[in-house]
Amino acid sequence: MKTKIYHRIADVPEADWEPLRSRASAALSRTFWQVLEDADLEGFSYRYAVLHEDGGQAAGIFPLYTVTTDIAIFAPAPLRRMLGRIRRRFPAFLKWTMLECGTPITIVSPPFVHDASVTPGAMVDQVATLLLQVARREGHLLVVVRDFEEEAQALRGEFVRHGFHWIQGLPNTYLELPWKTPEAYLDAMRSYYRSKLLRHRRRSLAQGIRHELRTGFAGLAGTLCAQWRVVHEHAKEFQREVLTPAFYREFSRQMGEDALVLLFYQGDALAGHALLLRDGPLLRWLYVGRTRPGNDGLYLYIAQTVVETAIRLGAERLEMGLTTYAIKQDLGARTVPVAMALRAARGWMNPFVGLGYRLLNRVPAPAPRAVFQTPCGSAAP
Repeated sequence: MKTKIYHRIADVPEADWEPLRSRASAALSRTFWQVLEDADLEGFSYRYAVLHEDGGQAAGIFPLYTVTTDIAIFAPAPLRRMLGRIRRRFPAFLKWTMLECGTPITIVSPPFVHDASVTPGAMVDQVATLLLQVARREGHLLVVVRDFEEEAQALRGEFVRHGFHWIQGLPNTYLELPWKTPEAYLDAMRSYYRSKLLRHRRRSLAQGIRHELRTGFAGLAGTLCAQWRVVHEHAKEFQREVLTPAFYREFSRQMGEDALVLLFYQGDALAGHALLLRDGPLLRWLYVGRTRPGNDGLYLYIAQTVVETAIRLGAERLEMGLTTYAIKQDLGARTVPVAMALRAARGWMNPFVGLGYRLLNRVPAPAPRAVFQTPCGSAAP
């Protein structure tokens, strides 16, 4: 089996990439990666690997990229405050350029696709070997393969075989959607959670908050990115990619009808937005933005509306993303553990990597909440 690396997604033969990608998420499509390239996200440099069998047929694909990442990205608040003081003088302290296999702005589990003729173990062999070769050639200290949710946990042993440490990242959140209408969703809730949401919605409507769902929002790219930056700059839990107006513009233009935005107005003023991606039966809530920071209840109204929109669109499942777990759990979402495979490019350093990461980072583990009258609100009216 041979591997070929491309530096632009446009150079990857569609006949090699798309037949394999069609079995996986839209976030592994050539179009999605073209959006990322055109968006010029700060600090990212992309490559694309295609595995070929001896007969020349494409048998596996995976994207990889370099990015400067804070290795204490999930540090507890006291440590983050200490690092903040150190970084006023040494801005790059504990920020390293890593080689990663995965997707920069969402979770695809596992982050690669292969033909049925290739076993999962053989695919991991190819991924691990190539990543280490590239990292050593280019001088990267760390290699990360991300992300692995519940259905991909069986790959742990395959990566451990190659010296990777299996570490926990921030959990993801999902809401299963067996309901046909938002009213049925509310009816399935326990009275405490239902009354809480209804009370908040009445208060928001009384404040003149309204929303609309749109496709074709490229003309709003600058405004939406500015709103996203307000949220990003005030985030306390997780900061990584830095979006650009080009990202919003190209996401709308190239993803077409699968790219959606919920626009939230207070009176005639655009107060916030939620960016969504339709990915087969899954609706992904990618980002949120707002005009000004504050604990004024707008975020909960946005989150409620995202759920109602997913139901109206006929999605079977809603991905609600990382952080703000309490609000998402009140809406019925469950948290899903997310693992990453991490190792040092050089063997002498590798034994210290897993221990160092665990000492620097603390991952939350929110307790589950019984939001629905039946488990997972499973009875679909």
